[in-house]
Amino acid sequence: MTTETAESLTVLKKNKSKKSMASTWSLYIVQTRLGHWYTGISTDVARRLAAHQSGKGAKNLRGKGPLKLVYQQQVGSRSDATKLEIKVKRLSKVQKREFVATEHHPLKMQSDLPGE
Repeated sequence: MTTETAESLTVLKKNKSKKSMASTWSLYIVQTRLGHWYTGISTDVARRLAAHQSGKGAKNLRGKGPLKLVYQQQVGSRSDATKLEIKVKRLSKVQKREFVATEHHPLKMQSDLPGE
């Protein structure tokens, strides 16, 4: 490996780590035209919703539009967002509606804690 190549790789790694450190992950819930809810995570919910609307997002949502964003919460790291997403996906339909409607739901409070 040449010195030039090694320097290029170092710059790429630094840029990648800066990008990942700067991004804040959010949990979102989308409602389909039939009233079904889809839960996901993203660093840019508006962009992700547009991708879902255009059929380029999750296969589960293709052909089920129009879609409506019913909930969005900034979580922090991708790890924390993924953990919260898994917890929310395990909730029943009634529990998910309660999660969205309740400002101080226990899962919302847990996502504010570091290391959760």
